[in-house]
Amino acid sequence: MFPAGHAWPKVRVLQVLWALLAVLLASRRLWALKDFQGCTWHVVLNEFNRVGEDGVEDRFFKQQPMDTVSKVFQTLVDSPVDTNEIYMGFPYFLKINYLCNQKLSQDLVRMGHLTGLKPLVLVTFQSPVNFYRWKIEQLQIQMEAAPFRSKVSEECMAEEVCSMSWYTPMPIKNGSVIMHVDISSNGLGTFIQDKGFHVNINGFLKLDEDDDIVYAVGEELYSLTPEHFVGISSRPLWYTVDQAPVLILGGIPNEKYVLMTDTSFEEHSLVELSIDSCWVGSVYCPHSGFTATIYDTIATESTLFIRQNQLVYYFTGTYTTLHESNRGSGSWVRVLASECIKKLCPAHFPANGSEYVMALTMGKNEGFIHFGTITDGQVSFEMLPKHWSVCQQIADNTCSIIWSEYIAGEQTVLLLVETGSSDGSKIYMVISYNRARGLQFLMILGTETYTSTRMVSKGISFNPYNNLIFIWGNFLLQSSNKENLIYLADFPKEQIIKYIARSFLGNMAIVTETEEIWYLMEGTYRVYQLFPSRGWDVHISLQWMQQSSLYASNETMVTLFYENNKLYQLVYLMHKHEGKLVKRPMPVEKLLMYQQHTNYYDLERKGNYSMLSFTNLCPFSVMRLRNLPRPQRYTRQERYRARPPSIFERSGFHTKNSLAIYQGLVYHLLWLHTKYDKPYADPVHDPTWRWWQNNKQDKDYYFFLASNWQSAGGVYIDMDSYEKIYNLEPEYQLPERIFLDKGTEYSFTIFLSAQGRSFSAQAELGSAFQPHTRVDVGVVLANPGCIEALVKQEILINRNSVLFLITLKDKKLCYDQGISGHHLMKTSMMVNVVGSSGFCFQDTHLEPHMQGNLMVPVLIGCPPGKRLAFDITYTLEYSLRQNKHYFDCVHVDPEMPCFLFRDIFYPFFLIQDLVTGDSGSFQGSYVLLVVGGGPTLESIRDYSKDEIYRFNSPQDKTNSLIWTTRISRTTKDSAFHIMSHESPGIEWLCLENSPCYDNVPRGIFSPEFFFKVLVSNRGVDTSTYCNYQLTFLVHIHGLPLSPKRALFIFMVSTSVFVGLVIFYIIFCLLWPLMVKGCTTLRWKINDIIASDSYYTYTSISGISSMASLRQSRQGSIVSSRIEEDGAEPREAMEGQLTALASHLPPPPATITPPLQGPS
Repeated sequence: MFPAGHAWPKVRVLQVLWALLAVLLASRRLWALKDFQGCTWHVVLNEFNRVGEDGVEDRFFKQQPMDTVSKVFQTLVDSPVDTNEIYMGFPYFLKINYLCNQKLSQDLVRMGHLTGLKPLVLVTFQSPVNFYRWKIEQLQIQMEAAPFRSKVSEECMAEEVCSMSWYTPMPIKNGSVIMHVDISSNGLGTFIQDKGFHVNINGFLKLDEDDDIVYAVGEELYSLTPEHFVGISSRPLWYTVDQAPVLILGGIPNEKYVLMTDTSFEEHSLVELSIDSCWVGSVYCPHSGFTATIYDTIATESTLFIRQNQLVYYFTGTYTTLHESNRGSGSWVRVLASECIKKLCPAHFPANGSEYVMALTMGKNEGFIHFGTITDGQVSFEMLPKHWSVCQQIADNTCSIIWSEYIAGEQTVLLLVETGSSDGSKIYMVISYNRARGLQFLMILGTETYTSTRMVSKGISFNPYNNLIFIWGNFLLQSSNKENLIYLADFPKEQIIKYIARSFLGNMAIVTETEEIWYLMEGTYRVYQLFPSRGWDVHISLQWMQQSSLYASNETMVTLFYENNKLYQLVYLMHKHEGKLVKRPMPVEKLLMYQQHTNYYDLERKGNYSMLSFTNLCPFSVMRLRNLPRPQRYTRQERYRARPPSIFERSGFHTKNSLAIYQGLVYHLLWLHTKYDKPYADPVHDPTWRWWQNNKQDKDYYFFLASNWQSAGGVYIDMDSYEKIYNLEPEYQLPERIFLDKGTEYSFTIFLSAQGRSFSAQAELGSAFQPHTRVDVGVVLANPGCIEALVKQEILINRNSVLFLITLKDKKLCYDQGISGHHLMKTSMMVNVVGSSGFCFQDTHLEPHMQGNLMVPVLIGCPPGKRLAFDITYTLEYSLRQNKHYFDCVHVDPEMPCFLFRDIFYPFFLIQDLVTGDSGSFQGSYVLLVVGGGPTLESIRDYSKDEIYRFNSPQDKTNSLIWTTRISRTTKDSAFHIMSHESPGIEWLCLENSPCYDNVPRGIFSPEFFFKVLVSNRGVDTSTYCNYQLTFLVHIHGLPLSPKRALFIFMVSTSVFVGLVIFYIIFCLLWPLMVKGCTTLRWKINDIIASDSYYTYTSISGISSMASLRQSRQGSIVSSRIEEDGAEPREAMEGQLTALASHLPPPPATITPPLQGPS
């Protein structure tokens, strides 16, 4: 203990403890960095029946859910899940391990498991192209991988485990063929850097006769020979951005070979295509010779295009998740058979639910292009322009279209046209063609004003986000308005650009005919040479020193492309007469940093030695983003979380049954997400609410069973482990993209620490000295007429820093109304710190990152994930409060409550945000229309346009209205009522000519009718860009009968009642007579029965007793008749006896035998 008094010993102890903690943390960080630099995640696909097998990898071929888990779920009798529901499984699992120094070490994997390491898997589903068929959504599901023992081999002598991996279900979703898988650590055990993978469905595979998975487009080859790659020029990789699951690359000389991949060239296949390769030459098709080379290749969402010579083929893959049927072509289909095609040009972005490709012709149709449209795998071409070719319209028979680019948002085709002049030079024009406006021209002169170098144009490229157009050849021209061109003089005119690769997020790479690589940051004017360069020499020397497997002294670049805004090379390496094809990142930041260090440095003499110092040209030292809003409102990213069920095995390893249960739970979670889009809103706005609503109250009971290891199936299912996440936190970087609704704002703050002395004070007239800084920020908007940016500067002199508050806001001018996620307008915002381009880098433990330039794609319109729902809960409450009563149908349906015809109907609606979980009353205006109906659910039909007008319009004069309202506000043409949440309600009419008039009741209850109601705010609500459309059913009972039918039923009922009364009166009057007559008739019947009985008895009696029997029978009959009815006269009775005796036969004579005495 320290003595009382001064506190400085305690402070010193605390300082020592903090220093010791810093050392420990530093050592931990150094160990983690050393550990993670050599380790990386490794992921493969395994079918469910092959889980646990080592060295097995499957291709993503199967696309339908499988019934592999239902039997397991039948055993979960005492668990939160409902065993009566259907649970399905996915075809594949993700097998996860991590490699250290490119090798799999089971010792390290077991160490990670024992120290608590669990991989976290985030699967992102890419939205489909055709938004008319599928809902546009940004969906993610986060899962936790489950440890699983590998199958025991004979060599394994361990008691618990020799080999293990982590497994998680690989979910699939209708409408998505591209899945991006991100693997991260849970923070325990070995520190491994996050890594992303492409796991795409390959629809170009099939099963052969031996049930082996092979390529359907041709025959796969398993050897990459050097003559196919060494010394061969690189070629561009063309595909629909973010939509093509399978990439294809040709260009192998004199062979029908292509490279195909469904993992973005992490893995690849060499395939010989099964095409006919016929050569159709004619006077209309100029050609120099035949070759088997596949020149142009384009990959779309479900279709591949190739060009060989002048022939064009396409192959549509089998994607049942996209088309809901087998629409695969099965073989290569030749198109444009009568045309001479000299080039295929890609359209990098889809539009209107379709993808596009353009074919340039030569020969007889020079000056036309064939515009191809791909919708749901169906390919069609049309020739543009419609009537006259481009050459005819510019009156030049020697013109030639050398490139075309499609601007999807404007439905415009840009054509780069080459024409001749009288002096033999070439003149180039950019022609814009639109069906509505026709042709528009932009002339490009053949020579610059300050040089005699002839211009050679090769291509044109357009970025829809920043509206930048680049025209390239032996020059590079940039335009932002399709009118004014800027010449980028840094690019040497001695080089000719062969192709360009764009990230469409602000970066562009250039490849020349001599395989030089240049780099341009879009929006700036400086072009940097990456290869060959002094920076490349430094980088390659360091890689050789580290003995990197991604570099070799003899290498050939196959292609250059961007992936997730990072530049990659596909390179063929030759090492010791062995070749391999590798994908490696192009270190743009490192190369620029090395070049800066080699170009800007000082040697300062200090005594006997020289000190090397590098000049930092960056205007700031630290750049951070602060005050970022929660991302989901702007990124529209929906995320679910699913954890594996808890198991009772002490070692923590799962079994196949527990993995099957995990898979079924993930499937059901996604199924609930898909089925949640229904018109009637649930009381709780969450897709998982219905799953657990009946079992939440028993949560403690299930936990008690699990605590005592009594849970059914040996697993414990925690209901809180399957949920939707609404509160994701920002990641201190701008999102990948943001969506802006009408008038929406997005704000964030940039914190910059200045380099050196960057502040000064200046006196302004009438005020005190104001601080000024040389660190400034510029904001560039691609469409300043549609969005605006406000920048507020705050100088922190004591911290030598500057804060910039940037607010991006929609101007409410450039978009009408659209369906959620449909026809969004592409634009962007670029934030640039002045003087930072190419000079500012942030060092990280992985690699340096460029700073000072931020680009955010912006999508204006109705964001995905918003919908209109019928608020049945509040509608019932408000109707009960206003009408003072509520009567439901006799047969109650909890999913569709009934409303009484004579009550006022007060509909209320909700705006539900499926991303953020917000749900609130719709406060805008809307139009309500009855668009269909029927007396039963089976008989509901849709009404025609004319019927919809007659049944809903207040202007109707045909006595056909179904409903009316007291509100007087109508649309501009007075056709329909405009309603809101404050409307006085709906009164049902069902007039004479309406379909609900004179409805025949079913049974004894009042008539019912189902109305199909459409609610839309299009054209009447100016508060949002969203065109909310909701179609739902309203069940109405208690409909009145028509007067004729009511009178008919009354007359029939009255007639029946009166008839019953009359019949009753007559019955009462005639009853005594009827009783008397019945009595008489009964006596007569008894007499006949008695006589017949007596005659039968006497005929079978003995002869000796016949007389006495007759006398006694007569006496008994008479006495009985007298006793039975004493009221009859005696004379009548004696007469009856006499008549009866006269009919009897005479008695026979009696014979007496003689007497005999004793002998």
